[in-house]
Amino acid sequence: MPPESRNQAPRSSPRRNTEGGALRTGISSLEAFYQITRRVGMAVDINEALIRFLHALVDLSHAEAGAIRLLGEDGQLHLVSSVGLDDDMVYRERVLPSGSCVCGHVPGSRRVLFKEDLSGCLETLQRPFLPDTAPGNQGVSMIAGGIDHRGQEIGMFNLYVSRAHLDVYRDYEEFFSTVGKYMGLVVDKLRVAEEVDRLSVSDERTRMANELHDSFAQTMASVRFQVRVLDDTLHEGNEELLWESLEKIESSLDEANDELRELIAHFRAPVDEQGVVPGVVRAVERFRRYCDIPIFFQRHWPDKNLPPEYELQVVRIVQESLANIRKHSQAKTVRVLLQGNDLGEYRVLIEDDGVGITPEVRKPGNAGEHIGLSIMKDRARRINGKLSIESEPGEGTRVLLRFKAPDAVARS
Repeated sequence: MPPESRNQAPRSSPRRNTEGGALRTGISSLEAFYQITRRVGMAVDINEALIRFLHALVDLSHAEAGAIRLLGEDGQLHLVSSVGLDDDMVYRERVLPSGSCVCGHVPGSRRVLFKEDLSGCLETLQRPFLPDTAPGNQGVSMIAGGIDHRGQEIGMFNLYVSRAHLDVYRDYEEFFSTVGKYMGLVVDKLRVAEEVDRLSVSDERTRMANELHDSFAQTMASVRFQVRVLDDTLHEGNEELLWESLEKIESSLDEANDELRELIAHFRAPVDEQGVVPGVVRAVERFRRYCDIPIFFQRHWPDKNLPPEYELQVVRIVQESLANIRKHSQAKTVRVLLQGNDLGEYRVLIEDDGVGITPEVRKPGNAGEHIGLSIMKDRARRINGKLSIESEPGEGTRVLLRFKAPDAVARS
């Protein structure tokens, strides 16, 4: 629903009197259509597109005023914009039942209507269409056209024109029908774009929720459990166990702080438009700062940049793998290897010699201990890659990502 119709009526823009009436002075329908598409093409959202369309149509037709409405989810027509109409009339007409009158015409009937006599409308409204200062309230007729897409009406436009020239406008009936269909296509396209943006935001929120759940939230749950143990220890009066519990809580809080720092780093742009290698270097350096496990970094990576989405997912997989090693592996050595060639074939290897992935972690439904494995696999799928995880208890873990650059996929 257009935002203007939710709380208050939109104010009518002043009539912009341009030179000549393009349609009335013989401009071709093709030229008029081109001028409308040129103006509408500069819009960034639905409301702006409809406003630009209305102003262009009013200018080209040399109409006294105009209005444009979209069909809302409630089945009513909501005023998006108006030009040259009386403000009080705009307020009263901000929402109309579909098909209630000529202003609410068109769902179901894909004709352009030309209504010569508006005296009945003026009597019903008890207000003029045009401001009191404007001439010709009694000599105004209306053109009502539908905005439709694939046979379905999604809105309509009204033009208030001189009754003396109504027959001239009738010659442009096909033009008014065509621009209505064009605007239906534009509205549908922009709605799809808005839905894609909405789903993209929702998807990113899901990613953030997964990462919070699989790291920081799990550590805080461990702290909560340790606080309960501390409470029991206090009642027992065992000072040695008390200090041991306090040290565990302190260690867990340090771990939570480290994880929070890592998450903040993850949610910022991890590659800073510099490529995969700088992002992985930062991840390795961060690992060294917060962990005593020796880590070796090797790279044989082309200078050619990958698409931003590819770079982001590769860096995130390395970051999450290193976070898992730090928290779970008890490893003595870690290695990170980046390999790529001029054919666009890439390998990313993260391996350790720790305790490996235990059977408990591999159990289906073990949401608290799956250490981000499903998240990493999801990241690999987003770049059409394959992620393999090899691990046996006591023999460490080997995470291998293989993928091809988009241009290499196109060539294969």
